[in-house]
Amino acid sequence: MTARVLIVDDIPTNVRLLEARLAAEYYEVLTATSGPQALDICREQDVDIVLLDVMMPDMDGFEVCRRLKADLRTHHVPVLMITALDQPSDRVEGLNAGADDFLTKPVDDTQLMARVKSLIRLKSLTDELRARALTGQQIAIEDALRAMDSISASAGSILIVDTDRRHAERLQSYLEPEHRVDILTAPADAVFQVTGADYELALVSMALDGFDPLRVCSQIRTVDNSRNLPIILLADEADKPRVVRALDLGINDFISRPVERNELMARVRTQIRRHRYGLELRQSVSDTMAMAVTDELTGLYNRRYFDRHLGIMLGKAQEQGRDMALMILDIDHFKAVNDNHGHDAGDAVLREFAARLRRNIRGVDLACRFGGEEFVVLMPDTDAAQAETVAERVRQAIAERPFEVGLPRPLTVTVSVGVALNESLSDTPETMVKRADVALYRAKRSGRNRVIFDAA
Repeated sequence: MTARVLIVDDIPTNVRLLEARLAAEYYEVLTATSGPQALDICREQDVDIVLLDVMMPDMDGFEVCRRLKADLRTHHVPVLMITALDQPSDRVEGLNAGADDFLTKPVDDTQLMARVKSLIRLKSLTDELRARALTGQQIAIEDALRAMDSISASAGSILIVDTDRRHAERLQSYLEPEHRVDILTAPADAVFQVTGADYELALVSMALDGFDPLRVCSQIRTVDNSRNLPIILLADEADKPRVVRALDLGINDFISRPVERNELMARVRTQIRRHRYGLELRQSVSDTMAMAVTDELTGLYNRRYFDRHLGIMLGKAQEQGRDMALMILDIDHFKAVNDNHGHDAGDAVLREFAARLRRNIRGVDLACRFGGEEFVVLMPDTDAAQAETVAERVRQAIAERPFEVGLPRPLTVTVSVGVALNESLSDTPETMVKRADVALYRAKRSGRNRVIFDAA
């Protein structure tokens, strides 16, 4: 496995010794002679591990480590501290700073390579999980932005807080053809009124007899289910200084008296639409992410997610000269299952197949339902031998035990697998999928229940 290693040491001899040892293992080596230089390199480049000397002038290794772990851009990068210090207190300080491991000078070559390889494998897995999260987040955000256009602002639930009932009823008459409107003339009961209710907007008069309207707004916002409730103030010209204060405190909008019907309706629609959009984002960013990128039947990632993620991972593999493998799996004779036993049995087979697939790939591998009875597995940092091991393990796990799917007799299920490898900079997601698909076709033609590698 290739990786980019940053050596941080202010003594050139130490740097050269480590650089020679790591280069001999085909690692790409970067060097820094000070803490600030190391921090700049980590922010600007994708570093897989930092070998960090503790005793450096100006900024010691402990401080460098603390800063790396405090920065969201670099906190996942493993840090291996190399130190002449051998007291337990020094190790504790390093752990508190966020160090992942330690080596004591003089450095033993065997220990060095063992620790480096272990931490790089951990970093590779972390990178894969971070990339998956980013892909899902991007898809969810795109869906959410599109959803904003379709959100309706009608049939809202509105609370008017005003001690002047006649004025409140006039506003109610403006709004009720389109919304459901309640009136509260006792501001002291505002908390009780909103608790457990489903209001989407509050209109609060600045002219409350005996009550501070800003305090009433604050009390409304103390209730969990109305913490994000939009509030529009109804203000006179003389209320402007307090309106400015209210906006600073997070009140959403205000409208000046005398209230013009069309302006009121427009401001109400805007706030309700924003509120519904905000609720949708808060409630469903994680759900939307899951729904947008996972297959409902099997729980695996879906084709949409796979298409996006394959491009990201292939680009990264090509940029860093890393191996990557892709396998496409197709359940043999699946149509016969649906035709002979019904779609419920077919769905049960797909669910069980996905469960066995998930159990028999590695944690770093990404399994997706490609469509119908086809599945794909993306395997980063995987050469031909490793890919064959995983593919054969999956094939055997499917064939070795019949599928219990609620029928009088269990079903015997097998799978054919085609595998393609990242072979050149000219590869694209489309060409890799095509080559794996051709290999799958050869597996089908050769008798099924087998793994075939792309011959390119």
